Amino acid sequence: MGHDMSEPTTRFREIFLEVFESLPRQGPGNRDCAAKALALCGDLPPSPVVLDLGCGVGGQTLQLAEFTSGSITALDSHAASIDRLRATVAARGLAERIKPMVGDMAEPGLPPVSFDLVWSEGALYNIGMEKALRVCSRLLRPGGYLAFTDAVWRTDNPPPEVKASFAADYPTMGRVPDVLTAIEKSGFSLIGHFTLPDEAWWEDFYTPMEIRIEELRGKYGADDAALAVLDQLAREPEMHRRHSGYYAYEFFVARRVE
Repeated sequence: MGHDMSEPTTRFREIFLEVFESLPRQGPGNRDCAAKALALCGDLPPSPVVLDLGCGVGGQTLQLAEFTSGSITALDSHAASIDRLRATVAARGLAERIKPMVGDMAEPGLPPVSFDLVWSEGALYNIGMEKALRVCSRLLRPGGYLAFTDAVWRTDNPPPEVKASFAADYPTMGRVPDVLTAIEKSGFSLIGHFTLPDEAWWEDFYTPMEIRIEELRGKYGADDAALAVLDQLAREPEMHRRHSGYYAYEFFVARRVE
């Protein structure tokens, strides 16, 4: 699940980032799903030029560097996340292959028609799916691949609690056929799609999130405002335990029509 922080309180943003920037991933996904999606990109060049849009702290960026031998530009609007990724890249000796950069997904300022693969996990919705697909199409070479995840409804009638949670952050969230229609209208050819399994929500996201929240409860034991934010953040994984049948994350792989 993504998180809109366009107008948060300063305190909420502070605690939110203290939780989320410590996580391996900032949304659902795991190594197996990344490998499965990449395998659908059947004839990438031997050393592809890759763009990871909305990379966060780069959990999936580092996996892409393992799975491929090309170069990766990793872009995110949050400078602290990029700083953390830069430090990780340097520590792992990957600075020649991974270029973290602060930027706006809507206006990335990157050369058009220059990437073999655009990758984005749980981030495209932030600028609207149709606009995001146009941006990706401009960046890709003819025949280039787009691989992304997006939150989707599994039912038309989710419980009010679930509907309200997503409505605040992703009011235009649809079902899989809605995303497929947007892909087709944007000049892409669908290669395949699959639903992320439940473990992809927990391994690198909700389980470490709950551990981090408990750590911070100790740190902020006398700070009622901070504890209230932590209580609010803790409701997300708890909601998933109760209501995960009503929504999912879907991995889509498409190809720019030549």
